[in-house]
Amino acid sequence: VQLQASGGGLVEAGGSLRLSCAASGRPFSMYGMGWFRQGPGKEREFVAAARWSGTTYYADSVEGRFTISRDNAKNTVYLQMNSLKPEDTALYYCAAYRDHGYIYRQASAYDYWGQGTQVTVSS
Repeated sequence: VQLQASGGGLVEAGGSLRLSCAASGRPFSMYGMGWFRQGPGKEREFVAAARWSGTTYYADSVEGRFTISRDNAKNTVYLQMNSLKPEDTALYYCAAYRDHGYIYRQASAYDYWGQGTQVTVSS
């Protein structure tokens, strides 16, 4: 599976961005999709995940502000980010795992990774 992330940029605090991740190479329905991020001087952390079925899961730090969604017809997963804060500044990665009925927040569960897209939130 090849993953191509896009949509990052510079935004003021309180603003919004939508990230996209297009998948190719294998049937999209086989995979759960997730977003991770790595801020300056920080470890990579889980942001959100979504199964083919629509089940979603969020990190506490983004719950209520970010929304993950999938367009299975377009083989694309999105991350709508609202009410952005300076601490959301990070390189955001999309990732995929073979979906056997579970949803994961651990990076080790993900088999495929896209390149990062930078999100910078100014105060």
